[in-house]
Amino acid sequence: MAEHRSMQRAALLDAARSLLSEGGTEALTFPALAERTGLARSSVYEYFRSRAAVVEELCEVDFPVWSAEVEKAMGAVEGGAAKVEAYVRKQLELVGDRRHRAVVAISASELDAGAREKIRAAHGGLVAMIVEALAELGHEEPRLAAMLVQGVVDSAVRRIELGVEEPGVVAEAAVGMVLRGVSR
Repeated sequence: MAEHRSMQRAALLDAARSLLSEGGTEALTFPALAERTGLARSSVYEYFRSRAAVVEELCEVDFPVWSAEVEKAMGAVEGGAAKVEAYVRKQLELVGDRRHRAVVAISASELDAGAREKIRAAHGGLVAMIVEALAELGHEEPRLAAMLVQGVVDSAVRRIELGVEEPGVVAEAAVGMVLRGVSR
């Protein structure tokens, strides 16, 4: 029985990712989750008490995966500048990943305090990865610089999501801007 519940919960999260990436937060409704998974709407409430609870669990499950991917990319290169570049490039590469697109949709929505705090904490962990690389580059305020670098990444993500420019063009512009901004 526990395995069945676990599989149902995973199916609901997968459906939530799809709904968010296809239609944003407006698309994430319990009737839509029920339809996507073949569950009765009342059954969805057995797994999640609210839409915010679905969002919180997505953050708990998906953010560590992205963080690990960014950390792996940074670990594969040497030197502060190369690590900063890997940090930016990997995040922008993940824009096409359905899990990432879901979190972008989540981040743009009105969420309760608990869900917002989980997103903030997850982003904080991501930003913390680059602080050391910025300190290695001699930045006097590496934490502030890390937040600004993440701001460039977040803006680049929004540009890629808009689809106006090619993702590679956006990535090159963001990497160039960040590297020029953090160099001494």
